[in-house]
This record gives sequence, structure tokens and C-alpha cells, in this order.
Amino acid sequence: MPNLDDLMKMAQEAQAELQKAQNNLDSIEVEGVSGGGMVKIRATAKGRIISVDIDESLLAPSEKQMVEDLIAAAINDARGKADVAAGQEMQKITSGLPLPPGFKMPF
Repeated sequence: MPNLDDLMKMAQEAQAELQKAQNNLDSIEVEGVSGGGMVKIRATAKGRIISVDIDESLLAPSEKQMVEDLIAAAINDARGKADVAAGQEMQKITSGLPLPPGFKMPF
């Protein structure tokens, strides 16, 4: 059984790895899509929106409500994909850590 110093060292190393993984999430990009690709949102796994791409055919004034709905759907799609990417990245980091069963990391 590890002594207290070993446990503290392991906790500090785990914290450093988790911080590195959190910082890395801003470099992982996902794309949310709606309307069959007519609206695309690029975001980071941290949730930062990078770009919005709207097909020109949607830019008629009569399509305003639909465009707004498609943008919201694309953002939600990007957010869901960002959550999955973040979870996968954090799983890579935490899979090697000697954590007690059922321990939840704060993210």
C-alpha cells in the first residue's frame, strides 16, 4: 500500500495530466451540422464556437426563422460532439490513473 507521500505525488501528477488534457480540449475541433449540411458550426471540444457556415440558399428574408432554427440545431449538434470528444480525451488521461472505484473527476 502506498504511503501518504506517494499518494500526494500521484495526486499531483494526476492533476497535472488533467490540466494538460483540459488545455488540449481547445485544440480538438468538431463540426455540428443541421439541415442536411446547409448550416455547419465548427467548435472546440471545450465548447468554443470557431465558425458558422450558412448555405447561400437560406439567406432569403422569408427563411429567417428556419435559418435561426438550423443554427440552433447545428450548435447543439456541435456541443454534443464536443462533449463526446472531451469525454474521450479525458478517458485517455484517467484510464491509467489508480483511482478508487466510482471516483468521479471534476469535469
